[in-house]
Amino acid sequence: MSSQQMTVGWIGLGNMGAPLAARLVKVGYDVQVWNRTAAKAQPLVDEGASVGETVRDLAHREVVFSMVSASKDLEQVMLDPEVGLLTGESVPKIVVDCSTVSVETSKKIREAAAERGTRFFAAPVSGNGKVVAAGKLSVVCSGDEETFQLVQPMIESLGRSVTYVGDGEAARLVKIYHNLLLGIYTQALSEILVLGEKAGVKREAVMDFINNSVMGCIFSQYKTPAMVNLDFHPTFTPILLRKDFDLGLAEARKHEVPMPITNMTRDIVESSIGHGHEQDDFATLLLIAAANAGVELHSENADVTDGLEPQ
Repeated sequence: MSSQQMTVGWIGLGNMGAPLAARLVKVGYDVQVWNRTAAKAQPLVDEGASVGETVRDLAHREVVFSMVSASKDLEQVMLDPEVGLLTGESVPKIVVDCSTVSVETSKKIREAAAERGTRFFAAPVSGNGKVVAAGKLSVVCSGDEETFQLVQPMIESLGRSVTYVGDGEAARLVKIYHNLLLGIYTQALSEILVLGEKAGVKREAVMDFINNSVMGCIFSQYKTPAMVNLDFHPTFTPILLRKDFDLGLAEARKHEVPMPITNMTRDIVESSIGHGHEQDDFATLLLIAAANAGVELHSENADVTDGLEPQ
């Protein structure tokens, strides 16, 4: 059986889960979805997906993807003795989890899946809803290579880049490392923009130069509206970033690796939450940097783009 003929389930239709599931529907997969808030499934139903009333309704699917916010959420949808996907009478052949969770949680679920004869594959993603729509999502994967070959076409349909990093929980570690860098980069960018503000240089000018230099990247481009026009509509909140910093720093302690810059950045993320930005985008680190320098920022109302035109 080809990958395209395999039936698919999708658990979790939040800011990332919904557009990812939609990509599988649009390329022709038979997809059934489940979400705690059932109304969020309607746009996917309009595209051709079906809806399960419970998580276990997806158990007859050959491959089930999951995309949830935290380790405890993944444990609940997979291992809850009353409603979990892996604790019912039947189970799917393969589970592919795209969440950012701890190594310990991932290993626990992998072992539970193996006991039921289900292959568990880790495939955490980098991006947000707009990145998904633009076809620029990146995925890092780990698990046994035979499973990777089976699900690779599905995962490749989610974005532009798929990196297989080996067996076990390696992908969990790589994704956590990635998010540490995400926070550190944003903090460094915030500091130099505030320095420029005090020196009389517009943030738009600084970002334009960075985006067109070797220091520019997809991330700096799509954070430009936030940094220049103070558009902090949430794509990834400080709450979620703090969770990932805590996961990364726990790994650092385990392996006795000093990470002073990471520790300091984690405290600044905490400060952003303390200042009431828990529901804003984590680019509000810019506002914390400005407050520390005694600067009040205003939108420059500039005509800037995030570079994420849909594909």
